[in-house]
Amino acid sequence: MTSVSEPAVLLGQALSPSNRVDPYPAYRDLREHGPLQIPEISLTVLSSYADCDAALRHPASASDRMKSAIAQRQIAAGEQPRPFGLAGLVDKRRTPAFLFLDPPDHTRLRKLVAKAFAPRVINQLRDEIVATVDALLDTAEECGEFDAVSGLAYPVAVAVICRLLGVPVEDEPKFGHASTLLAQTVDPFLSATGDVPEGFTDRIEAGKWLRTYFRDLIERRRSSPGDDLLSALIAVEESGDQLTEDEIISTCNLLLIAGHESTVSLMATSVLAMLRDRRQWSALGADPARALRVVEETLRFDPPAQLLGRVAGEEMTIGETVIPKGDTMIVLLAAAHRDPAANPDPDTFDPDRTGIRHLGFGHGAHFCLGAPLVRLEASIALTAVTKRFPKAELGGEPQYKPNVTLRGMLSLPVRV
Repeated sequence: MTSVSEPAVLLGQALSPSNRVDPYPAYRDLREHGPLQIPEISLTVLSSYADCDAALRHPASASDRMKSAIAQRQIAAGEQPRPFGLAGLVDKRRTPAFLFLDPPDHTRLRKLVAKAFAPRVINQLRDEIVATVDALLDTAEECGEFDAVSGLAYPVAVAVICRLLGVPVEDEPKFGHASTLLAQTVDPFLSATGDVPEGFTDRIEAGKWLRTYFRDLIERRRSSPGDDLLSALIAVEESGDQLTEDEIISTCNLLLIAGHESTVSLMATSVLAMLRDRRQWSALGADPARALRVVEETLRFDPPAQLLGRVAGEEMTIGETVIPKGDTMIVLLAAAHRDPAANPDPDTFDPDRTGIRHLGFGHGAHFCLGAPLVRLEASIALTAVTKRFPKAELGGEPQYKPNVTLRGMLSLPVRV
């Protein structure tokens, strides 16, 4: 019989930094346990594909963290709700990114931002992505080796996000430092334990720095608009509505952290998966049309966003599990994607599998706006590197960041 403490133990194992290299055995244990509930902290963890899919589709599934029982208890006690969310405090003094809002606010903001994310804008970046990738691979060829993170994925993603937002590339080192810190703010330690993790103050300070930076950049763009997303966000209108300055800043934070970190991880993880199965590396090098299948299978097999957070806006029933109103839900995508009920032989990286099923870009109203851009960046980089270096091989073992939610590598050496 399951002991009272077992759910917390299983969750602790899954979230442990010691499991970042290979969290999948711990995720399998969670999935085989079934939906995990810890009433004392108002937490429900879902890990099967059917449950995760149902939770993301459910009309009562909310994204506004202020609806959570833990936040409401803090408010009732006269406390300011704990800081969590992307790049700052999700409280009355801050405007959260639309990722953390529900309709009608989410609908309004997403519709406005989508206008600045038109296919035309994305397609204009293609030539720049190709040129950036080619230059990086030229350097790799000269050196006889490269790092798939720092020598390919990271500089490609940074070049694109800086170009997209209109951020000077010379500011990239500061952005890189802030992004690394802020990517950890989406980890579910507050939801799982109620405690602020070590180093959280540094992350909040990074968020404050980033908000100040964007505020100054917005002022410059108001007087001198450019051909970039930031200028478009300032100018975008719909029925007389427009984004406030705080809404623009929160959106830029979201794009920088979620988009940048996820893209870097996706590209590097694809390289690792193919080099561990050289047939896949050779197959893509010979047939560029396979690129999108490699990207989709990587999103399933080893997704950059390992989990999503939701709040039960009302009492919900997922499968046979009743989730109380206010419960924070951890939707464990990385476990769901390897559910054999959804993807047969799930622990095998196989871009040729029939019907790749994943929730890597979310679902429904919160489906990732940047998905087309992420797919474009990764497809171009992976096609080019496999074609240029058909005999590439791993130069060492990957090193991972401690991040749980936005899991990714620090380094991945490759010999060409």
